[in-house]
Amino acid sequence: MNQKELTLFNIGENLDNLMNLDPRGYGVCRILYSASREYTKEPLTTNAAKKLVDTLKEGDLVYIMTGFVLLPFKKAEMDGIVSSILLARSLVKAFNVKPVIICPEENMLAVKNLSAVVGLHCYDSIEELKEYPISMAAISFTKDASKAEQQADDIMSKGLPSAVISIECPGANSVGKYHNAVGLDVTELEAKQDILFTKLQDKGVLNIAIGDLGNEMGMGTIKEHLEEYIPYAAKGRCNCGCNGGIAVATKADNIITATVSDWGCYGLIAAIAYLKKDLEILHTKEMEEEAMVAASRSGMIDMYGWLTPAIDGFGLSMNLSIVNLMRECVSYAIKLEKTCATWFEKVIELGYYDNVIDTMDSNERLVMLK
Repeated sequence: MNQKELTLFNIGENLDNLMNLDPRGYGVCRILYSASREYTKEPLTTNAAKKLVDTLKEGDLVYIMTGFVLLPFKKAEMDGIVSSILLARSLVKAFNVKPVIICPEENMLAVKNLSAVVGLHCYDSIEELKEYPISMAAISFTKDASKAEQQADDIMSKGLPSAVISIECPGANSVGKYHNAVGLDVTELEAKQDILFTKLQDKGVLNIAIGDLGNEMGMGTIKEHLEEYIPYAAKGRCNCGCNGGIAVATKADNIITATVSDWGCYGLIAAIAYLKKDLEILHTKEMEEEAMVAASRSGMIDMYGWLTPAIDGFGLSMNLSIVNLMRECVSYAIKLEKTCATWFEKVIELGYYDNVIDTMDSNERLVMLK
């Protein structure tokens, strides 16, 4: 073990812990994390970030899928869309790639307004995106299941991405139904994006899913755990009569679970910033505030329905604090690398972390021992 390995492990631990703070106290985030950590075998944030760093190169397309429409208002929620646009900015800064936001129509106004907040030009097609720098594209995905496969094929024909990342994106259960958090049927409200995700996965595209309950696309990776411990997840436990439960069928190869999906995405961005040794890849608390306000003014609603700048019930103060703490963790890890070198040497010498971390391959991927 060396200083680089130990720092990366503890950065991942810090970011995972921050994104799973549980201010509400009912513990769903920790139920999810126990299973996702067991699956990933290392900190979730750094696992996904390392794979993006290893995969992405300048000019690559990256699909970012998001957009959950809520009852009874039939409007899209804040969670997912805010971090998706901030992630698009970060990926442009880190890799100079071409992000494509794929979402329901209800998100489109917010996408275009948020693109200005993060400094990216927003285009309606992948063709235009490829032509211009410092840009992103936004595509509205169909809610008609009979048209979903054709649209997925049409999008892919414009260019296969190097990665696809879903963030708070609704997913269908084993009988094809979409649910909200309390097990009500929202199938008619949601874009049918599952087919695009699975087609890309079948083609070997790096895929990452971020969720905070289990009804989000990709969370089927931990489906058995969801069905055992998450309310409404098991078959027969939803409230719509389909008897399929809210647990989704789609299984992502890489998952991040958090108290709020946006927080999970911020943890991913922070991990990329650390790996690239560039703090500016992670947005500031000031940009977070501007993005939340812009999303709210664009019609995005809080989980409880309020048209105020809040995400899953957490207002500006909480979200800005999460972002700022993540920035501070990355900042100190970068600037104190030489200052703390002796402490690293002494800690490593005494062997405690040899019982925690094992270097599994030449790429220095960190894996938690069972």
